[in-house]
Formats: sequence, C-alpha cells, structure tokens
Amino acid sequence: MASNDPADFNARLDAIISSLSALRQGQDQLASQVDGINGRVNTLAGVKQVKDGIAQDASTSSPRVAPRGWHSRESVSSTDGIGRDINGEAQLASPPPRKASTTSKIILTSYPGQAGIDPLPMEWGASDPEKRGPVVVSRGGTSIRRRNAIGAHGGSYSIYYALAVASDQVLTDHRADFTNTEPAANIGPFKAWSDPKKIVAMDPYGHLAPWLFKDIIKNEDIDIRPTIAVTRAHMKIPELEDSVRKGRLVPDGKICISESGELNVTKFAVEPVWHLPGVAERFGISEATLRRSLFENTGGSYPELITRNDIKLFMPPIGGLTVYCFGDPAKMSDPNVKLALRVHDECNGSDVFGSDICTCRPYLIFGIEEAVKEAQRGGSGVVIYFRKEGRALGEVTKYLVYNARKRGSDKASEYFKRTENIAGVKDMRFQALMPDILHWLGITKIDRMLSMSDMKHDAIVDQGIPIRERVPIPDEMIPEDSRVEIDAKIHAGYFTTGKVMTLQELEAVQGRAWEDVDVRPENLARGIDTAC
Repeated sequence: MASNDPADFNARLDAIISSLSALRQGQDQLASQVDGINGRVNTLAGVKQVKDGIAQDASTSSPRVAPRGWHSRESVSSTDGIGRDINGEAQLASPPPRKASTTSKIILTSYPGQAGIDPLPMEWGASDPEKRGPVVVSRGGTSIRRRNAIGAHGGSYSIYYALAVASDQVLTDHRADFTNTEPAANIGPFKAWSDPKKIVAMDPYGHLAPWLFKDIIKNEDIDIRPTIAVTRAHMKIPELEDSVRKGRLVPDGKICISESGELNVTKFAVEPVWHLPGVAERFGISEATLRRSLFENTGGSYPELITRNDIKLFMPPIGGLTVYCFGDPAKMSDPNVKLALRVHDECNGSDVFGSDICTCRPYLIFGIEEAVKEAQRGGSGVVIYFRKEGRALGEVTKYLVYNARKRGSDKASEYFKRTENIAGVKDMRFQALMPDILHWLGITKIDRMLSMSDMKHDAIVDQGIPIRERVPIPDEMIPEDSRVEIDAKIHAGYFTTGKVMTLQELEAVQGRAWEDVDVRPENLARGIDTAC
C-alpha cells in the first residue's frame, strides 16, 4: 500500500523528475553527437559523389539543350531506333541520356579541420615554387578537398562556365590538355616574385603552373590551371596606317612590319589572384575587414571568405589585364635600356566604338605609337590594358553620367560631381594593385610614362619604381567634346605641361549637346522618339 505521507510522496516525485531530467539531458547529448556524425558523413558523401561523378536524381536533373532537329512531341519507342509520335508518324528515337556532369547534392561551405579537408600548402612569397605551392581553386572531385583558394578560374567568365556545366555543355571532370600551350616568350624569375609585399594581386608562377606542378597533377589528380598565358600576334589598327603616312611611325620590317602600320607584338594575359593579407596591407586595412566587405558586397557569394580564414587566396570575379610588349620582351627588365609605358584602363565606348566624349582611344593610340618608337630605338615599349570599364563603375553607371551631363550643363567645373551624384564616388579603379604587373615583368624604372594620371603615377612611385618623364597626350589628339573631361582632370591634379585652368575658367569649358535628340523629360515620360 502506498504511503500517504506527504514527505515520502514529494521525495519520490523529486526522484522521478530527476530521472526524467537526466534522461532528457542524455537524449540531447546523443542527438548532438548524431548531428555531428551526420554532418561529417554528409560532407564525405558529397565529396565522394563529386569524385565518382554520380548522376543526378531524375527529379532534380538539370534541363538539357535539345539537339538540333529534335522533335518535342511524345513518342513511343521502337526496336529499330525510330519512334512513333502520338499520331503514328515516324520520329527519331531519343538519344541515350547523357551522364549528368553535376550531382544531386550540394557541398556546402567547409570549415578548417572538417573531415576530409586538406588544402595544399601555400607559402606566398617563397622563392622556391615547390615550397610556395600551386594555386588550387577547382571544386572538381579530386581537387575540392585540396583547394587553397576561394573563387573560380576565369574571373567574370566563371558565370558562363557555370551555365555550360548546368546545361551539360561541359563535364566538370574535364582535364585540359596543355600540349604546346607553353609561354611564347620567357619571363623572369625576378626578385620581386618572392617579395610578398611587391606582388599581391596575381600569381607570379601562373604562366608555368601546369609544368612546375606536373607531378602533383599526375600523382594526386589535382586540377591545376594557368592564370597567365603568353603568346605572339600581329596588331592592325586603322589609325596606325595614318601614323605611317604622316611619318610618326616608320616601318622597319621587325616591329612595324608594313606600310599599313601592322605591328609585331607579344601579349601576356593575366587573371587576378589576390593574396588577401597582402591586398589588405596595401590598402591599409585589416584582413578581416577586407574579407567581410568582399563577402557582404558580393551578395554573400563566397561564404568561405569568412569561414575559411586558413585560405589566404581569392580569385575575384573581375576582369584581368593584358600586356602588349613591342620589341624584345627581355628588354622590359633591362635597366640599361629605355622603357616607354602606357597603363590604360578599359573604355569600351571609346577604345572599341570610337566615342569622342573622352580621350581614351586617342591616348591609347598615342601610347602604342610611342611604345613602338621606343622599341625601334633599341629600348622597350609596353602598353598594359586593364579591364576597369568606366573607372571600374561599369558602363551602366557611365552612361547614366553621360545622360546627366548632356541633359544639364555639361561643364568641366561639374565633371566629377555628376559621377559622385550617381555612384557616390568619382573613381573606383584603386590603382594600388596596378603596379604588381610591373614587378612581375621585372620593370625597375620607367623612362617615359605615357599617362597624365596622378593616381597611376603615385601608385607606381609608392611601390619603389621611379618615373623619369611624364608625357601628356598631344593637344592635337584631344577630341573637341572631351575637353570637359581632360580639363577637369588636369584641374584635379592630372599632369600637364600646359596651363592649369582656374575654377572660373572651367565654367566656360562646356561639352557638345545632343543636337539630334529632343531630350525634354515630358517627351521621355510619354515614350516619344524625337530623334532626327
């Protein structure tokens, strides 16, 4: 018979509650352990699926691009390889399904120390390439655990690669055949290659990666690709024929090879590889601040920027640069010969399509002319072309600025204000990383700098490369409608051998209006096209 003693009852109740509490605590601990095991198992399973190339589940398979001539109607299969549609008409049978290049599971962001994660060692700045190690960013099956870089090959083109994979136009386990792709000219090595403060935005061994690290590629099946390529070509630009005709260029059969102004050139294409600690130091900020800003302001596209502090390399989704070398590439690094250099930032509207609202294409042509002439005199001529469209603000922002200028008072005194009103800043090219390519090329001094930019000048000099002469664009090559731009820049600090206008004088420098377009807001609102 149960005791009616309240004290005894309370004691037994307390014992039951204590047992239940201990049971719940044990269950929580067990659940936590199971979750941890599941996380590790799922990671390993995901890695294995990528490695083995397991096909996607039918329910999650990606859409495929139908072959040309393929009919979309339902068909009934037959043994002769010809199907019959629902009306009994003959139809080609469906081709055998192609093995999907992606898996049904997504491998989520990994963390340092996670099971199976073993990045290849990376000692940025080491003089021995083997000690330094290769840059590995591929998420392929045998490489994903060994990655030591965040991002993707191809910069902004990586999105097109993603589309190709999603539509089964390319298999993720494809390995490039690098036969006969070696650099067409020798470059380096130079002392700056092993200085972690001199090169922070590109891989100095990027042009040799498949050959320097061929044993790792072969023995460990790691996907290692070049980030630099070197080739030779001819260049033919319409203005150069005029340069020959007017005597500014003289054909020599070697560099300027014809009366049409055709040129011999060695070209270096470079994709960015950022060493995050070095980039942060170059900008005077902490690595943590840089990582957070890159993560947040790319829409959270690269979570490993904040979860993998052990990985110090980032391949950003931006355009790279191209070096155009006239004459012997070995002379670029020879301190005993003169070097003429133009550092040019992309301007699609002018460089390609000949817009006259800026001096970009004329200055590019002038830079090429001067580089060729320096090479013909026995020196070296170099033009470096950076993909930084519209001061790195992009063409959309640039064209919005054009609209604001042409619909307002397009005065030199208000030139930068229009850009700042829209973008919040007048220039985002941030030339601090630009000198890296000069260090990589072995350039230790510049005899003739074919640029008026104070930002480019200061960035180069700050990196210990002296500039002996600065050369502005000749007045006769400045388009009339670009006086607004060039006079505003000179007033803001660009180099000139001529006069620097006062603010009052800038008020009188005004651009051409849109003579052939009625740009009244009321017409735009009604969608009226009043172009002549």
